[in-house]
Amino acid sequence: MAHDRNDAEDEKPLDPALDIVRRKMLRLQIISAVIMIVSLFAVFGAIIYKISSRDEAKAPSAHALAVPSGAPLEFVAPLPDGFKVLQVSYGDGSVTFFGTRADGRQAVYIFDLATGRMAATVTIP
Repeated sequence: MAHDRNDAEDEKPLDPALDIVRRKMLRLQIISAVIMIVSLFAVFGAIIYKISSRDEAKAPSAHALAVPSGAPLEFVAPLPDGFKVLQVSYGDGSVTFFGTRADGRQAVYIFDLATGRMAATVTIP
């Protein structure tokens, strides 16, 4: 019997101020749900875009050095006379020579293996 009394109390009409608050909360929940759904579709769209454009971005770079099937490649880097090589490094299809010139100034020479020519000369004062 106590249970029946609680059901009767629950059926009372809401206070008008409380009803206004309830409507505002319901509207806020609907707006939040729509924003979340739109955001979720935006994230899925970005993921699909990245996956579909990944294949095109993996094209080989122009500086990638292809290994010949026959004899190895042979180049002569035109370094100036009297240049003393202190350090050599290879990366991204180019060889970098760091050292001192005959006049004692430091310099960096970058030799591009794909084209077979000197790509850059940097003199360090």
